[in-house]
Amino acid sequence: MTGNPTLQDGAEETDTSNRPKLVLVVDDSRLQRKILSSSLKRWGYEVIEADSGEAAMKVCADHAPELVLSDWMMPGMSGIEFCKAFREMSGDAYSYFILLTSKSEKNEVAEGLDAGADDFLTKPVDGHELRARMTAGERILEMQRELTLKNTVITETLDELQRLYDSLDSDLIEAKQLQQSLVPERFKSFDGGDLSLFLRSSGHVGGDLVGFYPAAEGHLGLYSIDVSGHGISSALMTARLAGYLSASALDQNIALEKLPDGSFQSRPPEEAIETLNELVLDEMETEHYFTLMLADIDLRTGKVVIGQAGHPHPVIQRKSGVLEQDGSGGFPVGLMSGVTFSQFEMQLYPGDRLLILSDGVTECPSTEGNFLGEDGLEEILAKLHDVAGPALFESLMWSLTEISGLSEFPDDVSGLLFEYTGMDQKK
Repeated sequence: MTGNPTLQDGAEETDTSNRPKLVLVVDDSRLQRKILSSSLKRWGYEVIEADSGEAAMKVCADHAPELVLSDWMMPGMSGIEFCKAFREMSGDAYSYFILLTSKSEKNEVAEGLDAGADDFLTKPVDGHELRARMTAGERILEMQRELTLKNTVITETLDELQRLYDSLDSDLIEAKQLQQSLVPERFKSFDGGDLSLFLRSSGHVGGDLVGFYPAAEGHLGLYSIDVSGHGISSALMTARLAGYLSASALDQNIALEKLPDGSFQSRPPEEAIETLNELVLDEMETEHYFTLMLADIDLRTGKVVIGQAGHPHPVIQRKSGVLEQDGSGGFPVGLMSGVTFSQFEMQLYPGDRLLILSDGVTECPSTEGNFLGEDGLEEILAKLHDVAGPALFESLMWSLTEISGLSEFPDDVSGLLFEYTGMDQKK
């Protein structure tokens, strides 16, 4: 479009060497191009010209402009068509596109915006307005550059975080395997009964731990630990505590005492817990505390001596199915020095079973937000009376999943199940 080629004067001539240099002027009018280019060069821009949309596309293939001034009405490829084609070829690099037009209808302006134009200038072009639009374009480009740079930094940061996460996740998977290895046997038969163990963390690793150790001839020691909190620090503490209740290094097991003949027997659980409480406070720099159940089972008589330190009450399910929950409660370990602990006795008869669970079971939330509690646990166990061994824990977890509606529980879940047969009744 030829139109009026006059560029109305009045724009101040200043050096703008810090602004984008390359501007593409596209117009089929040689005079219009000359007038625009002259002003732009005076303002410090480097200018390239094209007399058609087709020619402009060839120029852009070799030189990507930062700003484009294009006439709307041109023979062949119009300014709208050139703008669309230019946007398609520019990819991620952004250029500010100004259409020169005598059109002012709203639908025509909308057409230009849809094609990818950023701004419009009405002919005849006013020098002050052109300078203002060019300055505005440069501000947009500068913001675009800053945004691109920040996006690059964010992308690189996210990539690095992903690498760190993958590395941490790999370490946590390995830590989970190591923690699970603290319970190498999940089922073991003894002369007098069968023992099943269960350990499931709410995350990769957790603060629960269960285990057993030999205690004198015809005696079995059991322990169940629930460290406060979750995650790595809690898991590290359970690993440390496992060393104090070792089944392989009996001379380091604080729940045992060595006899003159070199054999070992259980210490009174209340004394062992008191010793462990002072050890934790003296030797471990941690804010964690834990609940503990420490038990000694006489496999010959079925007598069970239990020390309870804040852990949920043990459950005895009689051969008949009757359930009994009882205990002394007690104070958690590692909170306060000088605390005394107590112990109590329970009696197993052939066909009875002893179940020790962490509070991840009784505090499992229902879909209504209520805890399962001791009554809810009894209801589940009553239905599972005929389920034995490790299958009991699998069925228990299935029941908890149905009650809570959760696939991952908010707390670690662990347990010990001892099914007493009596030494004379063992098959």
